[in-house]
Amino acid sequence: MSIQWKGVMPAVITPFTAQDELDLPLFRKNITTQLNAGVHGIVLGGTLGEASTLTDQERSILTRETVALVNGKVPVLMNIAEQTTKAAINLVKTAEEDGAKALMMLPPMRYKASDEEVVAYFKAVAKSTNLPIMIYNNPVDYKIEVTLDMFEELLAECPNIQAVKESTRDTTNITRIKNKFGDRLAVLCGVDTIALESLLIGADGWVAGLVDAFPAETVAIYELQKAGKIQEAIKIYRWFMPLLELDINTKLVQYIKLAASFTNIGSEHVRAPRLVLQGEERQRIEKIITDAISVRPKLPDYKNLSILV
Repeated sequence: MSIQWKGVMPAVITPFTAQDELDLPLFRKNITTQLNAGVHGIVLGGTLGEASTLTDQERSILTRETVALVNGKVPVLMNIAEQTTKAAINLVKTAEEDGAKALMMLPPMRYKASDEEVVAYFKAVAKSTNLPIMIYNNPVDYKIEVTLDMFEELLAECPNIQAVKESTRDTTNITRIKNKFGDRLAVLCGVDTIALESLLIGADGWVAGLVDAFPAETVAIYELQKAGKIQEAIKIYRWFMPLLELDINTKLVQYIKLAASFTNIGSEHVRAPRLVLQGEERQRIEKIITDAISVRPKLPDYKNLSILV
């Protein structure tokens, strides 16, 4: 089983009602808007999806809903972020049964594992499934780096490990990966504020955050740079940057959910212990959002660009 590791893949939010239940109508609205904008995949169960607060039943509901909405147009990925190898393997099995076509995987959570332990963990989970896997490499937030040597060992034994969500914040790592592995390991940028730079130096795609509120603008940047229309992409990217910076804060969930509420494809409800924004912080983030919306750019017909070869 294989997928195309390219394009924009939203790490989607999980809408909740004021009563702390899944807001499935709003969830469907967001996913449908993503698809209409031209995204290339859907990633469930990440940080923005508040996965650590979801029950197993809720994860399954969201996966099945997404698979039905997508209807084979783009792959549906489930994020695996578990404390134990056994729990990760069990979640992989459930995701596969629910219709997920690929996985995103973090190193073991809540434990600063050694390189050897991380490699053993990824190998065990990868060998338990045929689903394609993208490794999430984010040492800034999760304190564990998957090095090139670790990837070399993983790729030698696990053909279904096919991509990396590159979130080291070091764009030179993209070139290192491409120099060492070529097309064997696809690279998707995982940090909104360096996405265009990453794409221009060889990243294959973008696992995006602010796409949850602004899907068309996100996909337009990807498609424009792919078509060689760099100045057009830069113009949108510069407009987008104050919003994209909401992705690199510990309250990214609250910030991005608030943005999605302003574009009517999400709500600001979060699951405790998170709290909705209040006071000066709320006013500051609202101003960033409303200032951007007030000068929201008119997009070109980015779905019908001639690709420069």
